[in-house]
Amino acid sequence: MRKLLLTIIIILSAWLAQAQSTRDIMLSGAVDILKTDNHSLLSKAQLGLEGNYFVKRRVAIGVGAELWTNNQKSSFVFGTRLYANDKVFFRFRGLIGANDLSIGMGYSKPIDKNLRLEGIGDYYLNGSAFALRIGLGYVLK
Repeated sequence: MRKLLLTIIIILSAWLAQAQSTRDIMLSGAVDILKTDNHSLLSKAQLGLEGNYFVKRRVAIGVGAELWTNNQKSSFVFGTRLYANDKVFFRFRGLIGANDLSIGMGYSKPIDKNLRLEGIGDYYLNGSAFALRIGLGYVLK
């Protein structure tokens, strides 16, 4: 009986500790706090909105938008996230509108069962710029 109870507790703990699972959807938004192509403080702001669908526990495909406050074109974004573990991920995105590609790495810190605080670093290949951004993600189970 003790072994059965211990097994149930371990399985239940592992299930509750999961950051995301297959078929979950994560909605997120983030703002750049630092970008190398900004020539003065607060000269422009960039906001990213995304929806990611987890096709596997550690693989998500996503679509979204990148919005700027200056005259730069807003972009439709599509890409993928590959999770090394429940918190660290790598991402690759295409930006249609800005005609750019970005590769990046991020860290997703669970705040509660569904809410995540994310820090992301992206390098934009065409624009030769690096950005650090912070945002929130919400997982729909």
